[in-house]
Amino acid sequence: MKKAAIVILNFNGKGVLKKYLSQVVHQSVFEVIVVDNGSTDGSIDYLTVHFPEIRLLLLGENHGYSKGYNLGLETLNGQFDYYLLLNSDVKVVQGWDEALVRYMEGNPTLAACQPKVLSLKQTGYFDYAGAAGGYLDRLGYPYCRGRMLHTLEKDSGQYDQSQPIDWASGACFCVRADLFHEFGGFNPNFFSHMEEIELCWRWRNAGFQIHHCSDAQVYHFGGGTLASTNPFKTYLNFRNSLFMLYANLTRVGFWPVFFLRVVLDTAAALHLWYGSGPAHGKAVLRAYRDFWSERNRKAPGNAIRVGCVGSEKSTQPFSLIVSYYVLGKRYFSSLH
Repeated sequence: MKKAAIVILNFNGKGVLKKYLSQVVHQSVFEVIVVDNGSTDGSIDYLTVHFPEIRLLLLGENHGYSKGYNLGLETLNGQFDYYLLLNSDVKVVQGWDEALVRYMEGNPTLAACQPKVLSLKQTGYFDYAGAAGGYLDRLGYPYCRGRMLHTLEKDSGQYDQSQPIDWASGACFCVRADLFHEFGGFNPNFFSHMEEIELCWRWRNAGFQIHHCSDAQVYHFGGGTLASTNPFKTYLNFRNSLFMLYANLTRVGFWPVFFLRVVLDTAAALHLWYGSGPAHGKAVLRAYRDFWSERNRKAPGNAIRVGCVGSEKSTQPFSLIVSYYVLGKRYFSSLH
């Protein structure tokens, strides 16, 4: 069994592969594997010609992030100790992969860890997708060290400590391969968005930890596959968040959270309707409709249910939305 593999999921990403893949190959120690989700933009021909040394796994159609990774990694089951899952639009630095694997080996209770994720769009700032580690408030809304909703902090070393977090960023994180398969991987019904948060929650409920590893950092461009302006992204984020809560909370714990989420998400839908366009507001309503009709069929069946979200953290905010918009707390340090 080999130590680790860097696994990149691709769907019509020829442009970003041209921009970032060569640097990943030359700045990394471990084997690079590309799982292709049925690309039609010439990605496969490009990889075959320019990167013959890279193992290419062809899925034939677009299964999304969650099922695409599940299918790709299943073909690698038993071959590696660790998977380093990396978005195709990420720039890495020398030693990033060794640092993450070394950190995992030194912390046997970890299921996964992530590096510091900085923005390629705003130099010197944290990236939206993960920053220096992700958390959940008591209602299941995600936030990060270095990113509160849409407010990004400048990186001045304030979060350079390795420590436990609630979830690791899907843009780049290292997972223990045997645990990924033992827990069934990502929920394939999510398609994309929130699946890494939900899987990390399942791991934590089972007694494993997720950490931010301060010894590694990467740079993320973001929005390469599904832009924030796309209403489908809004739909997936709201729907999958509800699936995640329903799967991981007890029924007694879920319903109070759900009713409060209805109130806050209705406000969010109105805000999106007038701020980003009716299609985004309708996406939230459609997310609730589909969650309600599909909740028992599409929620993960192997989750360990707990009473409330992140009950082990006394410093956790009850509502990120209230803290941000009402109390004016725009930075992680103001919450903790």
